[in-house]
Amino acid sequence: MNLKKKIATTSSLRHQVNLQKNVLLKKNNIIKYLIRGVKFHNGRSSRTGSITTRHKGGGCKKNLHILSLPKDSYLSLCIAHMYNANQNAFLMLNFDLITKKFKKTISSINTFPGSIFLSSFSLSEYFIGYKTILQNIPIGTIVHSISSNYKSKYGTSAGSFCQLLEIKKKCKLRLPSGLIVSIKKNFFATIGVTSNLKLNLTFVGKAGRSRLNNIRPSVRGIAMNPVDHPHGGKSNGGMPPVTPWGIPTRGKPTVKKSKYE
Repeated sequence: MNLKKKIATTSSLRHQVNLQKNVLLKKNNIIKYLIRGVKFHNGRSSRTGSITTRHKGGGCKKNLHILSLPKDSYLSLCIAHMYNANQNAFLMLNFDLITKKFKKTISSINTFPGSIFLSSFSLSEYFIGYKTILQNIPIGTIVHSISSNYKSKYGTSAGSFCQLLEIKKKCKLRLPSGLIVSIKKNFFATIGVTSNLKLNLTFVGKAGRSRLNNIRPSVRGIAMNPVDHPHGGKSNGGMPPVTPWGIPTRGKPTVKKSKYE
């Protein structure tokens, strides 16, 4: 998918760089039984209404696309690629040749409409877009959308991938961050790299497009008053950087080691 630079007729379009989405399906609301409406709470608690996640609010309405379960076995034909409002990777609309039903999966790069894809617990051939459990995949293979029986865990964002390093009692996997984790051998994975590889080369161009994506402005702590932030009042000199609640940041580990063991 190519990049498209806007003609600078206004200041907001001067540096804007978008994806040329001419290969995507124009109508995204077909196969309506695979679509659900989503209610956004805009970073607030549904019970008390207090702000639990800052810098969220506004945004356009979005639909949730129901993806096929990782453990599903199918022999499918790719119909089209679709835009996904809740994820930066594209979706692939497939028609299952066995059950005669439509399915949606996360798309891989270099996959096109008319391609045949296979998902099974045992594979004899390994092509881009095929899905199976990790113990059947050759060591060194690039995979994405690593998932358990019901939920995706690793390598689902645009242009990301993992590499299978070792298969023993557990499988060792190198994540996009470089971290090496050990996971079960019966986890499913799709061969290839996640679609929308050039997303990091795009440029929003103006704040209004971020507001449409449910992102509110973030203000520096030093620009606040002392009652609003520990850095407020231009008086954070000599103190370590902290969060608005006084917890040290910049360098402190935020993930427990036991999560990846």
